[in-house]
Amino acid sequence: MYPQSEILFPHRAIRPLSRERGADWQELVTQVASQRDGTEDTLAFSLMMIRLCDCLNCDQSSYKASLGCITCAQRVVCAQQGSDLKLLQTFEQTRQEIRLRLVPRPR
Repeated sequence: MYPQSEILFPHRAIRPLSRERGADWQELVTQVASQRDGTEDTLAFSLMMIRLCDCLNCDQSSYKASLGCITCAQRVVCAQQGSDLKLLQTFEQTRQEIRLRLVPRPR
């Protein structure tokens, strides 16, 4: 129905977020966007954005979905209260969660 919308935040939507905040945010986005999809950082960034954008509650027939993931994410990032540092801390916490989940478990 909406060709620019995904079920969850896609890797292709990372790079367009670089101009939404200050230099620290831009640096993070540039670093993560330059990595291939599926790396620890891209997984952490996507999970952070899934949570911030509330992707799990997005309905394909909703207004939010009609905007597309990039526009939705841009709006959410711009609307975040607090500094870029707060977002970077959120990213780091999410990266720690990803690290815990990616550790091979003994059999």
